[in-house]
Amino acid sequence: MPETASTTRAPDALLPSLAPLLHEWLPRQRWFAGKGRRVTGFTLDAATELLPLDGAGPGLLHLLVRVEQPGRPAGAPADCYQLLLGVRTQLPPRLAPALIGRIRQGPLAGRAVYEGLRDPRLAGLLYERLRNPGRTGPLRFHATTALPPALAPRVLDAEQSNSSLVYGDSFILKIFRRVSPGANPDLELPLALAGAGCARVPAPVAWFESGAATLGVLQPYLRDSRDGWRLALDALADGRDFAAEARALGRATAEVHLALAEALPTRRLGRAETERLVAAMDRRLHTAAQAVPALLPFVPGLRAVFAAAGGTAGEGVVQRIHGDLHLGQTLRGSDGGWAVIDFEGEPAKPLDERRSPQHPVRDVAGMLRSFDYAARTHRPWNADWAARSRAAYCTGYAEAAGEDPRTDPALLRAYETDKAVYEVVYEARHRPDWLPVPMSAIERLAAPE
Repeated sequence: MPETASTTRAPDALLPSLAPLLHEWLPRQRWFAGKGRRVTGFTLDAATELLPLDGAGPGLLHLLVRVEQPGRPAGAPADCYQLLLGVRTQLPPRLAPALIGRIRQGPLAGRAVYEGLRDPRLAGLLYERLRNPGRTGPLRFHATTALPPALAPRVLDAEQSNSSLVYGDSFILKIFRRVSPGANPDLELPLALAGAGCARVPAPVAWFESGAATLGVLQPYLRDSRDGWRLALDALADGRDFAAEARALGRATAEVHLALAEALPTRRLGRAETERLVAAMDRRLHTAAQAVPALLPFVPGLRAVFAAAGGTAGEGVVQRIHGDLHLGQTLRGSDGGWAVIDFEGEPAKPLDERRSPQHPVRDVAGMLRSFDYAARTHRPWNADWAARSRAAYCTGYAEAAGEDPRTDPALLRAYETDKAVYEVVYEARHRPDWLPVPMSAIERLAAPE
């Protein structure tokens, strides 16, 4: 990250004038990771005028802001967020929902500040910067191909940890809100897959960055596709089997894993390292059981699952994987082909951890849990639908990979258990009504085979 701010205005005056507005606005954003903890201050990493703030506006101010909050580990840096703020003297009525507030003091006193991505003119400017690669202050814009001009932007409202803009139904720009130094896997892995000739992942066509941090990635928008989660729910609602789709999705997953292993380094995972891996799962279980007492009766059985994996697993190969694979991270086109998207990994985890090589079975376990989640949304619970989908997915994976993930049942069960424990904590904190979904899996996994 840049160590000093870059702006046409004095940064020492800019941030204090924005701070009262950010104190109120930031914690309300879906992508803000520090919910529930008090904001005690801000530090400016960089400020760049992508469109000058002089005159009536609109101006576009790009900020990288660190948010100080209590409770972070000793020595860990404060979370850094990417903000794109529109600035106008008068805000048109159509942009009223995007208003953050009016600045009372400092270099922008009297101006209205708002979420810049909601302004088509400012969102279009961002696309134009990607069309014309180069540098603006600390920001660097890159493109791999010529992009068409003047595509109308619209914001996708389904995002949570990031923000996305669609341009003319041709491209989608994902803007990373919480940023860290280092290549974001959602740029790094699709670029590597494109180089390996893997057509299962939309190849990046442009991106922008600051220092070592990836800030946004532009990819083709698969407008005629539907996500796997919605397709699974539709199949359940219609009483249709999903095994054929699951089998094809298993093949697609294996193709992505094979391409990643070809494009990026792999290494051997020895027995001692496998034992350390499952020991970490056991520690996460202990922490989760303290947070969610409903887990406590199942702890002995779940620990037995981890012990079995550590005691029987031999050497294996670890590689780069998706890291957060589920039905919602897949798209099925009108031709029936599957694509895999969103390679960022679990945003709450440190970037170094998300970029570390891992066992491909972790992705498989994540998808198996997703089939279970889909089936649990149906009333009555359709256990057979989930079992058929899970089996078909593994069969498809084995057909493409040449190795069945069920060959090492102890390791697959351990990864699925670890994922279910994570889900229990997440649902208890964010969606208590959904807690019975992972708890039913916990009960099944904790039972002796």
